[in-house]
Amino acid sequence: MKKEIMLIYNTTYHVEEGQEKFFLAWMNEFYLPEVEKHGTLHAPRIARILSHIEEGSVCYSVQFEVEDSAILHRWHQEQGVKLNEELQKIFKDKVIGFPTLMEVIV
Repeated sequence: MKKEIMLIYNTTYHVEEGQEKFFLAWMNEFYLPEVEKHGTLHAPRIARILSHIEEGSVCYSVQFEVEDSAILHRWHQEQGVKLNEELQKIFKDKVIGFPTLMEVIV
């Protein structure tokens, strides 16, 4: 039986203090539902990052599971770019995201 490779697509967001409620509301009410409609990224979760705190910001990790990097690349071209543009339009420089792709080992 072939082992299924699972990847985690993580984006760490630095959110300016005072914007947390707006950011989390936007994520829950718009971003996550839009991603789920596409159907390629699964098991969404948002976590507050407790280490490496930078003064003046709160950091969040937004994670999805995805089967492989080709599927993620297609999602990014079809939907991810548009969602990032929307995020920048709304929050400007008050929210900055850094994506990371990780492979689940165990």
